Amino acid sequence: MKINGNRHISSLDEGNFYAIGLNYKKADAVTRGHFSISETAQQNILSHAKDEGIVTLSVISTCNRTELYGIAKHPYQIIKLLCEYTNGTVEEFEKVAYIHKNKDAVSHLFKVGTGLDSQILGDFEIISQLRKSFRASKNAGLMNPYSERLANAVIQASKKIKNETEISSGATSVSFAAVQYIMARVPYVSEKNILLFGTGKIGRNTCENLIKHTKNEHITLINRTKDKAEKIAGKFNLVVKDYANIQSEIAQTDVMIVATGAQQPTISKELLYLKRPLLILDLSIPKNVSDNVKENELVTLVHLDDLSTVTDKTLEHRASQIPKAEKIISEVEMEFNAWAENRKFAPTIKALKIKLAEIKSGEIDYQRRKIADFNEEQAEIISNRIIQKITTHFANHLKDDTISTSESVEMINKVFQLSNTEL
Repeated sequence: MKINGNRHISSLDEGNFYAIGLNYKKADAVTRGHFSISETAQQNILSHAKDEGIVTLSVISTCNRTELYGIAKHPYQIIKLLCEYTNGTVEEFEKVAYIHKNKDAVSHLFKVGTGLDSQILGDFEIISQLRKSFRASKNAGLMNPYSERLANAVIQASKKIKNETEISSGATSVSFAAVQYIMARVPYVSEKNILLFGTGKIGRNTCENLIKHTKNEHITLINRTKDKAEKIAGKFNLVVKDYANIQSEIAQTDVMIVATGAQQPTISKELLYLKRPLLILDLSIPKNVSDNVKENELVTLVHLDDLSTVTDKTLEHRASQIPKAEKIISEVEMEFNAWAENRKFAPTIKALKIKLAEIKSGEIDYQRRKIADFNEEQAEIISNRIIQKITTHFANHLKDDTISTSESVEMINKVFQLSNTEL
């Protein structure tokens, strides 16, 4: 496993900024399921982060990825915490994971937050999930000025891309891909019986896309908590059935969409008493449909990973918008990196200005007493310009990537005897 990165960002005195995780590109659904983070697990991870020496931390876990972003001395502090509160192991993580460091981690977060790294290009559901993650981190006291500024920059870039490009044109995300898959493979879909099991966010979005694109009036909802299903059904005038009736409902169904949040499979071959073909789409992570359903010859099982192959004119058009999106990201990212770079040595430059101003005041006072017609106003103007030029030279030197910022800062402190109170 390769750690991508660059030299240490000295403004992060407590460590480096890391993005660690795994996603749909290399980790299959089963592996992603092992590292899926429930709400309880997320709370535990955040509450124990500081115990592990992690300064800042944000957590995101979706059907396509699990990622943690944080400042630590070493990435394995974060990896250890992830493995402790999921069903994954460090060995399993190392086989499929990635670790990005400092500027590379920043770039990765921008790509994720703007939908460029999503399984379905332009999926802007991810930014709302990141916003929620950032809020949870702030409430847990796990955001500092660096991570808060970065979070705001990513949100800003996402908003600009959504407003200034067409990368999110048309329906989006896994729910869109699921409906496209159904429409492409199920003839006379508007006349088929469709059963939606699970009414979380993906379930709701899928339901909305089904109604919009298939014109189907035979959609039944089932949820373990019936009142949640009834709220959605009321919005779309759909039928709701009790969870106890799921077996009989499956027997009457042509297409079943499973989008529950269970940690174990909820649909297995034991529930299937079929007299006609059944297409099952499992949009859950971890998988909520057992592979043993394929033992029934009438079943076709499709997992969300299979949906990434869905392409159409909408996705082709989105791909054409990538250069515009990358230009926006580059601008916002450069602005953030410049702020982060300047933040490293800003206290030193400020202290240097104060020290030079003290020297200037002492010298002007001396010359005022020594020279009869001393022009104090002109001396102030000239001195201030010289101070500005000197500090600008030092600032440009400290921005140079070929030098060690920490060593240069230390040298400036020694040469000008800058005290801790000045810094």
